[in-house]
Amino acid sequence: MVVRRSRHRLLALLCGVLAALTLTTPAVAAPERAALTRPEAAGGWLARQLVDGERFEAVFDGVVYPDQGLTLDAVFAFAATGVADDHGADALAWVTRPDIRDGYLGDGVSEAYAGATAKLALAVQVRGGDPADVGGVDLIARLRSLQTPAGRFSDRSAYGDYSNAFSQSFALLALDRTAAGAPPAAAAWLAGTRCPDGGYPLLPAQPVCTSDVDATALAAQALRAADRPADAAAGLRWLVSVQRADGGFANAGGTPNANSTGLAAQALRDGHRLPAWARARAFLAGLQVGCAGAPADRGAVDFDGGGFDPATAPRATAQAVLGLTGIGYARLSAAGADPGAPALACP
Repeated sequence: MVVRRSRHRLLALLCGVLAALTLTTPAVAAPERAALTRPEAAGGWLARQLVDGERFEAVFDGVVYPDQGLTLDAVFAFAATGVADDHGADALAWVTRPDIRDGYLGDGVSEAYAGATAKLALAVQVRGGDPADVGGVDLIARLRSLQTPAGRFSDRSAYGDYSNAFSQSFALLALDRTAAGAPPAAAAWLAGTRCPDGGYPLLPAQPVCTSDVDATALAAQALRAADRPADAAAGLRWLVSVQRADGGFANAGGTPNANSTGLAAQALRDGHRLPAWARARAFLAGLQVGCAGAPADRGAVDFDGGGFDPATAPRATAQAVLGLTGIGYARLSAAGADPGAPALACP
């Protein structure tokens, strides 16, 4: 009887936390609805940051470069929040333009990058497209051609192999959505990189295996999708063990931040670790700019709460909404998303 009552109290506490997170969501104005959620407000802000409504850019030494990776993060974020569908379509159309696409993926002959190929293939799938025909390029066939006999997906490049846990995980997530499914050897290779503490490293075969929050969050999702629940569970247990008292996550002893916490929270919700997800979600909600912030910043998620930085906020917001919604990459879909970029309704 004591055990049963304790369980009831735990469930009641969890439900109370989740309810509080929902009930304290600020109102958002939009033509199609009276009030929107925190993730939707973040998605609306993110959409308004796109250059020409279609892309993100990076500046290095005064030179502007296309940022295909962040633009795809926005595509995932719009699908997760269910808003800005028109921006998601325009963003994917921009990334798949031959000049922009090939600058990101490589030409497929002398240069081919596994992580970029897998991430773009997954984004196409999330938006309901065919990754086997992206402007005449079969991303699935190209991705499979980059798998080594050991199961690792590696870059083909004169500049070296920069593939990592993200490359492998995105490859498994994209291929899992195909008729042939994710290759068992590829899933086994990723599982085999696990560190003794249960987490996963960003780079394999290092002198000291060092678990990485971001890599573990993505690997756990990929391994669940590839039917290796025990290997995913080890990573999830490690994530729970390194969660900070405030609910946040950080890498390498750094400051808890929206990027790592967003990815970790997404994995925790996908892996049914609901109390840990609720704490991470509360941390992310605390970083979101509300009505007290500058009008142009409202809805955005700050990187670490140390002062709003417009340079880091787009990536922080894109990854934070994955944790706020808790929708895993394996289940992401843009189907039914609303157009337009909603904004907070403040007095």
